[in-house]
Amino acid sequence: MSATQAEVKDRISSVQNIRKITRAMEMVAAARLRRAEQRIEALRPYAGAIRRMTRQAAEAAGTEIGSLPVLKEHDAERSVALLLVTGDRGLAGAFNSQIIRPGVRAAVEYEGEGRSVTFSAVGRRGVSTLAFRSREVQGAYTGFTDRPAYADAREIAEDLVSAYVDEKVDRVEVFYNGYVSPLTQEVRRETLLPLARATILEGSEREAEGADEEKTGHHALVEYEPDPEQILSRLVPDYVEISVYRALLESTASEHGARMTAMRSASENAGELIDDLTLEMNRARQAEITQEILEVVAGAEGLG
Repeated sequence: MSATQAEVKDRISSVQNIRKITRAMEMVAAARLRRAEQRIEALRPYAGAIRRMTRQAAEAAGTEIGSLPVLKEHDAERSVALLLVTGDRGLAGAFNSQIIRPGVRAAVEYEGEGRSVTFSAVGRRGVSTLAFRSREVQGAYTGFTDRPAYADAREIAEDLVSAYVDEKVDRVEVFYNGYVSPLTQEVRRETLLPLARATILEGSEREAEGADEEKTGHHALVEYEPDPEQILSRLVPDYVEISVYRALLESTASEHGARMTAMRSASENAGELIDDLTLEMNRARQAEITQEILEVVAGAEGLG
């Protein structure tokens, strides 16, 4: 049975209201994305400086770095900690699922090799999904994914470093959405600890460092006071914190970009649905008019 003109008109009104909401959400996500991009740009010089200072101090310390627990590689990797950076909210396309899937897949691979795996998750979506999959979440960090603060990164880094120093875990990896553009986010899997194998923060910072050295033609000579080992003991926590903070900012920008794209697509789909419903309403109106004409004609013939 075809819908009446009034029913189609109600459906059009409902879809129009939904389109207003998705357009508003797209605009909000776009504004937040611009702020997130600015925060990433502001962080890059500091993150690059921390990385260079840490590397140079480690080179100067030489074999002495083994005396620092956070820099000491464990004899065997029996336990791995995986940090999944997701969002507190949905409506962002595949943003959350594309982090959870490879994280769980990596856990299955490690467990197949006989290693134990512990999960930590940033964002309510990651925490709830891991719980749904019967995965225990060692550390749950929620409520700040729209605008993460450095204090949030410090809390996460302290927990991960403590677990590594106490030898509860032998390796720490982080999964997050790296920001490329508003339309593109790439899943990144990077090693955070042990520091000797760390891959996080190696991209643009290393390239910038190489460019600087190429311009000057030499490495800077640095004298350390106090000893490089003591400087490292203070630099390493900052390095880990800034690494986590970078991942949080990248994920935040990616989430806003994914949500903006998803809401734009939803608005376009709503527009197409409104066009289809408008056509259906016009057909229903024509059918009603035709029916009225037939009734008038039939009545006139009956009187004649």
